[in-house]
Amino acid sequence: MIRIRCNVKKLLSILASVGLIATITGCSIVVPNNDPSSSGASADTSSGQTTPRATKAPDSSTTASHKWGARAKTSGCKAANGVQDAACTPGDILPEATKDKICVPGYSKSVRNVPDSVKNDVYDSYGITTRATGQYEVDHLVSLELGGSNDISNLWPEDASPKPGFHEKDKVENFLHDQVCAGAMTLTDAQVMIATDWHKALDMMK
Repeated sequence: MIRIRCNVKKLLSILASVGLIATITGCSIVVPNNDPSSSGASADTSSGQTTPRATKAPDSSTTASHKWGARAKTSGCKAANGVQDAACTPGDILPEATKDKICVPGYSKSVRNVPDSVKNDVYDSYGITTRATGQYEVDHLVSLELGGSNDISNLWPEDASPKPGFHEKDKVENFLHDQVCAGAMTLTDAQVMIATDWHKALDMMK
């Protein structure tokens, strides 16, 4: 809308600069610009001030995007090079397991609950029909001390050898737990690191 307050209407011809407020002797011409996309600021009509236009927050690709507990298959699982089959064992966490909770001594013992029937299911899913004592450990991919759950999607039969095996992973779990409780790493980062490839954390310890 264009409002013209002038005694001489012939001055309409001066409207050559849309978006500006021009003042001429004896006249004032107001051409409001209602298109918010034409400027990086928006007018505050109540105060006469301008405020910065809000910018869209960048897309976030955080470690929280890991799909916990989503098993793509439940049989024919194959571990390789000390790493679980991610399709069978993506890892799973307890949402209520916060940093404050896991850093309390005795937390892991208070939540551990994996019956033998579930352990047998884990071995079956990985096709392990015979095993010697100490050869494997049904391991929590995301350890309990890092907020892992007892769900089968977080369990896999880990070899003791060749190294690094489950003895070395136990040390990684302790290391990451210490990092989280010391504030050097977020709990989410530690969980995703150990779930995707715990060898990365092992390299950090060297």
